[in-house]
Amino acid sequence: MKKYKIIILVLNLLLVLVFFHYSISKKETILHKGTLVLLELAPVDPRSLIQGDYMDLRYAIARETNADSIPKRGYCVVSLDSGLIARKIRLQQHRTPRAPNEYLIGYTADRWNINIGAESFFFQEGQAEKFGKAKYGAIKIDGQGNSLLVGLYDAHRQLIK
Repeated sequence: MKKYKIIILVLNLLLVLVFFHYSISKKETILHKGTLVLLELAPVDPRSLIQGDYMDLRYAIARETNADSIPKRGYCVVSLDSGLIARKIRLQQHRTPRAPNEYLIGYTADRWNINIGAESFFFQEGQAEKFGKAKYGAIKIDGQGNSLLVGLYDAHRQLIK
């Protein structure tokens, strides 16, 4: 019996490791091969007493949408201008239909907000003023609507470091 416990424990550990490796691999793929999209930010409080300095991100594309009238999960269809800034075209429940110049960003909606999965940006303590000038949140997206926050950009579309 003790022998089976060890085997089950090792198998569970392997499953957890495989899952973490898959998750990291998927994020690395989006980071290296994804399309860069700049989302205009809607300012909110940049501090947390417990977690340290961070910026709670809200996006302009999520405004002007009544979260009660849309599906709880779906895709925000955007187009990009020449400066890679996303403009919301529509919200839809499935990946299709989609025109060739349209991109998908997956979202979840609660009672009040639409979340695209990149709602916080953490930075070193004492750098709140620098990141407080951010105008755009930069995400990379893949063809399936998955997104990864890669940084914040200022009004001149320069990465804030």
